[in-house]
Amino acid sequence: NTLALLFRSHPSLIMQNENGENVDLYIPRKCSWTNRLIRAKDHGSVQLNVANVDPVTGLYTGETTAFALSGYVRDKSEGDMALTALVEASDKKNAVPAE
Repeated sequence: NTLALLFRSHPSLIMQNENGENVDLYIPRKCSWTNRLIRAKDHGSVQLNVANVDPVTGLYTGETTAFALSGYVRDKSEGDMALTALVEASDKKNAVPAE
């Protein structure tokens, strides 16, 4: 366990601040459609922020929902279908029941 010995001898290698909060420089994302990890070198991946709209007034609420799509999904020409399905699923999940 050379790695454990290295961390014990150099506590500054643990990426946490004084409060114990995670401060890693790179935290990988997951594709919202395939749940695959998006690697740092995946230059075809995108993250889209979709606006949340009030169902009654149709106005922007000031909030967004983030969706990440991997380069694999976009390379297979499934990005449009994936984003549409994700937004519809999110809309159904967040729908307010009718009174």
